[in-house]
Amino acid sequence: MPDHLLPLDSPTAVSDPVGVAAPPALEVRGVTKRFGDVLANEDVDFRIERGRVHALLGENGAGKSTLVNIIFGLYQADTGEVRRNGEVVNLNGPRDAIAQQIGMVHQHFQLVPVLSVAENVVLGDEPTRHGVVDLGEAAAVVQRLSERFGLDIDPQSIVEDLPIGIQQRVEILRALYREVDILILDEPTAVLTPQETGHLLEVLRGLADTGVAVVFITHKLREVMAVADEITVMRRGRVVGHTVPADTDESDLASMMVGRPVELRLKRTPASPGDKMLAIVDLVVNDDRQTQALNGINLDVRAGEVVGVAGVEGNGQRELVEAVTGLRGVISGSIILDGEEIAGRPPRQISTMGVAHIPEDREKLGLIGAHTVADNMVLNRYHHRPYSRHGIRRPAAVDDEATRLVEEFDVRPPNIAAMVATLSGGNKQKVVAAREFSHESKVMVAAQPTRGIDIGNIEFIHRRLIEYRDAGMAILLVSAELDEVLGVSDRVAVIYGGRIVSCEPAEGIDRDRVGRLMLSGADG
Repeated sequence: MPDHLLPLDSPTAVSDPVGVAAPPALEVRGVTKRFGDVLANEDVDFRIERGRVHALLGENGAGKSTLVNIIFGLYQADTGEVRRNGEVVNLNGPRDAIAQQIGMVHQHFQLVPVLSVAENVVLGDEPTRHGVVDLGEAAAVVQRLSERFGLDIDPQSIVEDLPIGIQQRVEILRALYREVDILILDEPTAVLTPQETGHLLEVLRGLADTGVAVVFITHKLREVMAVADEITVMRRGRVVGHTVPADTDESDLASMMVGRPVELRLKRTPASPGDKMLAIVDLVVNDDRQTQALNGINLDVRAGEVVGVAGVEGNGQRELVEAVTGLRGVISGSIILDGEEIAGRPPRQISTMGVAHIPEDREKLGLIGAHTVADNMVLNRYHHRPYSRHGIRRPAAVDDEATRLVEEFDVRPPNIAAMVATLSGGNKQKVVAAREFSHESKVMVAAQPTRGIDIGNIEFIHRRLIEYRDAGMAILLVSAELDEVLGVSDRVAVIYGGRIVSCEPAEGIDRDRVGRLMLSGADG
């Protein structure tokens, strides 16, 4: 561990960075929380100071969400205590937390889409006049809050008509309306464009400047370095360090999170694209509501290259992936795989023809949790030799393949008889990746391949994508993480409103320009 990234129990660790004699706004002391045999938090100490942005970092399963859920009253600690302004408080539910002026903005918004901004903000604590909800006063209060904190939101707007970034601001306004002075945000930039992220970080900085204590849970180290005053890192349920941005960098923070050095900048040689493996021509596809989701999309991917699709979620990415892999019907247009039309063919046939698929929802579409690792490794080819013969399964052949893949893809624990449901998210993703990469395919469709996995496993998946690209595979990468698209892709296609509005080489691409295209479909 670098010298400046010190454990909190070190005598020289950062313990009171602003030198304030008064008690912190909130302090957690010795908190331990178990869920059955899982130790989610172990003897955690954590303090939140007024007027500061405190970033809480850690891999999935590190205990971050458990800790903030205890602070917000959603969980109760088994041992330890929470102190508010120096006094022990009992937080038996969110109402208790709100009464203590603690607010939380969850990763998945808790808004009512058909209501206005003002109605959403005051919901549950509405101003009344003569026993009737006073919507005029609600709008006026929201307008004053919006202006005070620089959030720039029209109180009369209907929430479902607002961009994701503005909906995020509505969530923040809901908390501020309840006069919170501690605001917790859980992965607040997960679905935001670079511009929306920049605006949110400005808002957080502004809130801190007014005296609000902000706790910012994220895995995006760039954002931590940009906005945090303090950084606490957790690993395996424990706090392993506390630092400030001036004394660290992204690589050191990543190493703390994982417990080993991590390669944040993917090292790769330039691509050598070959023949066109996948050609999508004038493709029109409907969504689940029978509304047009893809509006004449055109895109191609060549052997030996990664084409990344960047866009705000809900602009047709999911429908594109499902159409290419046979999970969704096509209204019109073509999907050509190495010269053969595959549009409208069933998923098994498309897989057999050479399209591998890492689905965005591994639990629903990628794995069968109640089956073993070995069974899941051959889900898409269990009916082929050598895994079966004359319709009879050959367990020894399945086990041999699974043993090889578990070792090659570093699946932990290396137990092919384990039920997949017992694996961590990162290891589940490795099982999916191992299976899809291991059979001979011409095209890999990787949809959100690192969603919900930790930084160490992200590094592993990215390296594998490049290795298979270099071996001649054509890879279509669809990701909500712009850093992932820019870091792994050779060409970047921006999707907006069901159309590809730009496709250009990734080298030297303007990140801000990509963000503008994602947000409006126009460069300007």
